[in-house]
Amino acid sequence: MKLGIVGLPNVGKSTLFNALTKAGAESANYPFCTIDPNVGVVAVPDERLDRLAEMYHPKKYTPAVIEFVDIAGLVKGASHGEGLGNKFLSHIREVDAIVHVVRCFGGSEITHVEDTVDPARDVDTINTELILADLELLERRVDRVRKAAKGDKAAQAELPVLERIGEALNSGKPARSVSLTESEQDMLTDFPLLTAKPVIYCANVSEDDLASPKEDNPYYVSLAEYVKNENAEIITVCARIEAELSELDEEDQQAYLDDLGIKESGLDQLIRASYRLLGYISFLTAGEKEVRAWTIVKGTKAPQAAGKIHSDFERGFIRAEVVPYASLIEKGSYNACKEAGLVRSEGKDYVMQDGDVVLFRFNV
Repeated sequence: MKLGIVGLPNVGKSTLFNALTKAGAESANYPFCTIDPNVGVVAVPDERLDRLAEMYHPKKYTPAVIEFVDIAGLVKGASHGEGLGNKFLSHIREVDAIVHVVRCFGGSEITHVEDTVDPARDVDTINTELILADLELLERRVDRVRKAAKGDKAAQAELPVLERIGEALNSGKPARSVSLTESEQDMLTDFPLLTAKPVIYCANVSEDDLASPKEDNPYYVSLAEYVKNENAEIITVCARIEAELSELDEEDQQAYLDDLGIKESGLDQLIRASYRLLGYISFLTAGEKEVRAWTIVKGTKAPQAAGKIHSDFERGFIRAEVVPYASLIEKGSYNACKEAGLVRSEGKDYVMQDGDVVLFRFNV
């Protein structure tokens, strides 16, 4: 999974990125301190994998990972190159989803590029730039497809889809607001529109508002109201607190969270939100060689899940031997589950479930 972090300058993007990835990206109180994109890879915490590691004592432990891409703050005119905007936007065209960090704290210690804090205005500024950047890309694609449509049936089918997206963008709506069939989506798999990507709004609040932002923070309320009709996730973090948490070990982190009156860190919130938004689940493989989590889209069938491990597994798929994680933990071993009749033999039409522990049988 790859997530791109966007926002205005000085809203806490790089501070949050540093905390999430411990990558040490430059973070300073002036615009454009992040010139090149910062990239960090984070392991997805998974208690199930930890328990399986205790059971199998594997030589290798491989969790699922999320890659974060942090670009410089965007400003008005970014789509036309203001603040090196075009260069920055190109770095996030290939991500799976966008994490939009929005300043939801007051004070004058950290400067705001617009001098005042207004989450709705700030979201609109970023979204407008993303829409304008997409329009530029769309116009070039439409010109090319229109020329090809004279003798190409695929181009003839694609052109009205592009025109519908163009109508939405020109009216100030993101590409994701256009309802597309599965076949129409397939036409655009090689067309990385920024506004087609799902969004997680990340409200960066002060420490005092972290436990109950809906009651204590008017900026958060304003943001939530402004984006309520989007099919988006919204989470609350305090970038400064995340930075402090990142310096602590696991036990001290939990004690600190308890003191603050919150249940989970911003990273945990972000991971859960991204899995929900993208419709991802994890299946697990376990043995003495390796325990590993594999991320797939909900609804994936067994052969395609096997192909995540190796293309030969999908090509020569015979069956999947599946045991639910909870059953494996309860019985204590794969053999015990087998004796209890809890290991199922599933064929090509089996739809994978979150937490399936799987052994794939194949022959090539």
